[in-house]
Amino acid sequence: MFLQIQINDKKIPVEVPEDILEEADGFFAKLDKDMDGGWQMSREWVGSPNTLQRCQIVADRLLSALHTGNSSMVRLASAYIVKRMKDVHTVTIDTNGEMMQTTFSHKKA
Repeated sequence: MFLQIQINDKKIPVEVPEDILEEADGFFAKLDKDMDGGWQMSREWVGSPNTLQRCQIVADRLLSALHTGNSSMVRLASAYIVKRMKDVHTVTIDTNGEMMQTTFSHKKA
């Protein structure tokens, strides 16, 4: 499975192997626990992030991982998004500091 990452005009396909979706449940649970207490999303505090907001938060981490060359985090963050949004195809990450402007495109049925 692939997740297309769109950053400005650059497209980056990330392969998300099926085994990571199953084996990384502990990592995903830790991410969720970290977000359970709320999260600062750009200028707004979100006390209880929903699934979309959690994926936007993780997409922000994905952007950081891409900038630092952390391929393990790129793959894990991509897997989190794919696991939480099962029909996601593309994530378009906002690079202007507005995390809530990150959008997700879904596969057509």
